[in-house]
Amino acid sequence: MITHLTGTLRAMALMAFLLGLLAPAAHAGSKDFGDYQVLWSVLPSTFLAPEVAQANNLQRSQSIGIVNIAIMRENEDGTLAPVTGQVEGKVTNNVQQVRFLAFRRIQEGDAVYFIAEYQYASGELMTFNVIARPTGAGDDFPVRFSHTLFND
Repeated sequence: MITHLTGTLRAMALMAFLLGLLAPAAHAGSKDFGDYQVLWSVLPSTFLAPEVAQANNLQRSQSIGIVNIAIMRENEDGTLAPVTGQVEGKVTNNVQQVRFLAFRRIQEGDAVYFIAEYQYASGELMTFNVIARPTGAGDDFPVRFSHTLFND
């Protein structure tokens, strides 16, 4: 995947910096949909530097997690480029309580991503069901992933 990101290395580096993907408790993944990929990351909000959280109007708390979704489209040369669109979803805890996620779009330069905050208890398994709708694509792209966060 890294070789395909050369055209968007700056955007991915920014996303990694912003969301602390290098931190051990963070979780990231992706799913292919033909010419598109949906990428996601999950981390405790306390992993964000206070100035980054404030600049993006995010609350830092030991009970708040951040989920980040990016939609990428493969170019003819094999590189990936971020695209805009809409993202909606919900998160379910291990006792089947459902919370809807309020995603908001953030664009910084070429980078486009969708961020939502959610509440969790330390050690609680959270299952995310997200639908990404890239602008110009006729299909919805559903992704499902699970992650457990622990308070730092």
